[in-house]
Amino acid sequence: MKEKIFITGATGQVGRETIQKLAEINHAEVEIIAGVRDMKKAQTRFANLPVTFRLFDFKEIETISNALKGIDCLFLIRPPAISQLKKWIYPVIDQAKIHGIKKMVFLSLQGVEKNPIVPHYKIERYIVQTNISYTFLRPSFFMQNLSGTHRKEIQESNEIFIPAGQGKTNFIDVRDIAEVAALTLTGKGHENKAYELTGMYSYDYYEVAELLTQKLGRMITYKNPSIVSFFLRKRREGLWTGIILVMIALYTMAKWGKADQATNELTKLLGRKPITLSQFIDDYKQVWMG
Repeated sequence: MKEKIFITGATGQVGRETIQKLAEINHAEVEIIAGVRDMKKAQTRFANLPVTFRLFDFKEIETISNALKGIDCLFLIRPPAISQLKKWIYPVIDQAKIHGIKKMVFLSLQGVEKNPIVPHYKIERYIVQTNISYTFLRPSFFMQNLSGTHRKEIQESNEIFIPAGQGKTNFIDVRDIAEVAALTLTGKGHENKAYELTGMYSYDYYEVAELLTQKLGRMITYKNPSIVSFFLRKRREGLWTGIILVMIALYTMAKWGKADQATNELTKLLGRKPITLSQFIDDYKQVWMG
């Protein structure tokens, strides 16, 4: 019987890539089930992949129990917009225990064990209390934040608007995270472990802007705004206050030099070096070309 793996956040960056990796490496032995809010859109988006769908919404409690029935492994990704953990995240973990899920892989955050401010810290602690076998993936900053969250400002204004000072940040490609996620969801020997996943190199955002300038053939500038200026701009752009505050916390960590940490965990797990920032920019170049 195939092992059933349930993916939350299936249409997000890490969820999509993880489904792709699962399909590539082990689809004959596992059944990939994606939790989605819109079945028709999901079926179109994943049309060429061996994945089935179940209705799942963190904010629709009645969908959670049905979605997790018969599931063996759960990949839990917290939606950035959700900050009320007791209301929306803990019930999913509770249902995982009720339904006898054997393994839970949680997409956490680098340095989370020393940072009780971020939601991931509390989620990790709650998962441990369930006694479900867990693996915590603690990646550094996503390279894809540059092609996602900051795409518009780079594409339209030729700037990176982040309050990270001169602090260096370690970047990791989401494709590498997804490969580790697929490995830990399907493999053995990862029980009750936490992996700090990083790229090989760290950069300050002046260096990131310089690399983008070289690759895109036009000047990209790092603005280094104050926290107040960053907050006000993001509010004007329509971001929810809770998300902005989490972003500020993360970029403040970078400013203080707390995001400049590299490990060799990914190389040990995958047997290869991480994707470089230079390669990432080459692969995603069209995103910023307009």
